[in-house]
Amino acid sequence: MSLKDEQFPASAAFDWIASALSGSDAERKDAIKKGNAIFAFTLKNSSGAQESWYIDLKKTGTVGRGTAPPDGSKSDVTLVLAEKDFEGLINGKANAQKLFMSGKLKVRGDVMKATKVEPVLKKVQSKAKL
Repeated sequence: MSLKDEQFPASAAFDWIASALSGSDAERKDAIKKGNAIFAFTLKNSSGAQESWYIDLKKTGTVGRGTAPPDGSKSDVTLVLAEKDFEGLINGKANAQKLFMSGKLKVRGDVMKATKVEPVLKKVQSKAKL
């Protein structure tokens, strides 16, 4: 089942992330060890609509729609940004720190954990075709 939402073309990245995490058990365990958090992404598209996805790097190494897994867990950190800026992060044309400093990326929750999502996004950059 695809996580892509047609109103949010960059959301295809969540399928790539899910694919990367489902590749090998060792890679998934390594990502969980490094991430140790549930990351939520709330994207806003050009028409003003908002949608959320999560990456569970705390327990399961899974990706889904919504702000947290359906098991009752809560996200540790939520990254709120425009879809075009998320696309920039995925394809390596934007820097999370610069987006944050310029106010284009808002972080709710544990800001220090937010820094741990960048390596996951870097892995996806090799697969990104945005």
